[in-house]
Amino acid sequence: MFMKKLFYFFIFAATIISCNSADHNHDEAVVISSGSAPDTAKGGKKAYVSKKINDANITINYYSPAVRNRTIWGGLVAFDKVWVSGAHSATSIETDKPLVIDGKTIPAGKYGFFTIPGIPEWTLIINKNWDQHLADEYDQKDDVLRWKVKPDTTSTIQERLMYEIDQTGEYKGDFDLLWEKLRIKTFFTIQR
Repeated sequence: MFMKKLFYFFIFAATIISCNSADHNHDEAVVISSGSAPDTAKGGKKAYVSKKINDANITINYYSPAVRNRTIWGGLVAFDKVWVSGAHSATSIETDKPLVIDGKTIPAGKYGFFTIPGIPEWTLIINKNWDQHLADEYDQKDDVLRWKVKPDTTSTIQERLMYEIDQTGEYKGDFDLLWEKLRIKTFFTIQR
């Protein structure tokens, strides 16, 4: 009996190690369910998206809240206030190559991604402090970049907040925030 338990323990441990050591440098996205069963989980699900564009590896880590029949914009997410662009903890963007966004170079590194939702445009923020709970520790003096965008509306509801990273050309890409019926798009180039 002991040997059988030991065997199962080693199988379980090997599975965990294998899952944790997977190579995340390929195009990947996460844990957002799109099946036919309704998403009844409360709270934000931990999620990420990762993409290799030319020689740059870009990863966005976030918590994905659900709409769940709530008013999102101007309700759950207030207008004109700094938002973590997800749930629980600050959304982070990590790049191993410098990115140029809105004409400004963002050095390789890991950053917090915040937004200030508004009508008719949003303020998007790259901030040095990526490791924080909600926007409790957010400080504008740590901003690396702020820029404005106008959100697009979609015809279908995106139940759980989701990020996408796409290559749009040679050393060019964009990352999108999609939730409810809004899409926020940010274009970037990879500095060579």
